[in-house]
Amino acid sequence: MKNISILGCGWLGKPLAVSLLEEGYSVKGSTTSEEKLSQLESLGIESYLINIDDFEAYDAFLHTDILIIAITSKNINAFESLIQQIEVSSVQKVIFISSTSVYPNTNTVVTEDNETVQKPLTEIEELFRSNTCFETTILRFAGLFGPNRHPGSWFQGGRLIPQPEGFVNMIHQEDCIEIIHEMINQNCWNTTLNACSNHHPTRREFYTNAKLSLGFDVPIFEENTELKYKIISSKKLQEVLGYEFIHDDLLSI
Repeated sequence: MKNISILGCGWLGKPLAVSLLEEGYSVKGSTTSEEKLSQLESLGIESYLINIDDFEAYDAFLHTDILIIAITSKNINAFESLIQQIEVSSVQKVIFISSTSVYPNTNTVVTEDNETVQKPLTEIEELFRSNTCFETTILRFAGLFGPNRHPGSWFQGGRLIPQPEGFVNMIHQEDCIEIIHEMINQNCWNTTLNACSNHHPTRREFYTNAKLSLGFDVPIFEENTELKYKIISSKKLQEVLGYEFIHDDLLSI
């Protein structure tokens, strides 16, 4: 399968598309911005203007083998409509980019077997997971950082950082892209995977280090009386794919 469509060529989807082109795949990519169409085309990406909330037909875009969904929409009705189109398309495999935000704070280590909170994202996950017309892997990324997304630039303007003694769950853009490559290369379908660095410093350690690395002042923390956290485990992903994280020391960013 050499044809891939990426729904959402933004911060993650665009460099992912470029990396897949370099691997010899034929790549289609979508954006909701007309201004970005020419940018994608200049990179060799066959580009489409798509906003699933508009409930349009995407026949040409879905004429592909693998569909990667990397958009932030939580419109359940729009996803139901999209899935109906996927069912009658040539798409055989789907990677749905989700988030570890589906897990509640349990003050424990969290795996894919843990219960999730009831929210639009989990409902959309289930729409894909339960469909038998194509194979889907749900990929739950932790907090994203990397080029143009440095944690030291977050919490500006005097904003207090909550839960300083809680733990950080983060993953670098480069690891996100490499994991998707491995999933495709190893035919990793019909499963759900957490993707998060193994390193979980406290929020106090992490954000202090991140701020100082950019030359900012030491951040101010909200001294919460009740500790709330979760530690995301990527053990399953590492075992299934034999994956080793590229950026596994979050204090070296």
